[in-house]
Amino acid sequence: QVQLVESGGGLVQAGDSLRLSCTASGRTLSSAGMGWFRQAPGKERELVAAISRGGSSTYYADSVKGRFTISRDNRKNTAYLQMNSLKLEDTAVYYCAAAWNLYPGGLKVRPGDYDNWGQGTQVTVSS
Repeated sequence: QVQLVESGGGLVQAGDSLRLSCTASGRTLSSAGMGWFRQAPGKERELVAAISRGGSSTYYADSVKGRFTISRDNRKNTAYLQMNSLKLEDTAVYYCAAAWNLYPGGLKVRPGDYDNWGQGTQVTVSS
């Protein structure tokens, strides 16, 4: 059984940084494209960033470009989201997701394209 577990969320002030981690068990992540999504109260879940199985391709939402960095370490079966210069509007529950058997270099941007999800980690940015 595949499990994705996020960690690293918390309460920070605007301008601070956080690094989220997503560790998989039950299956190796090396064949999966990974995505980080977020969902704020009353809003739809949105893709923040995605990375291909080998890390050669990435995607960022316009709202986080230049501030967030997605990465992965397949040896550790873990994906990361480094979040810098956090803003109030970054407050949300952040989820990682895996899309298995993705072709090399491929990215998925729709929630429905992902096969497994973590339970989410809360990120709250205060002024």
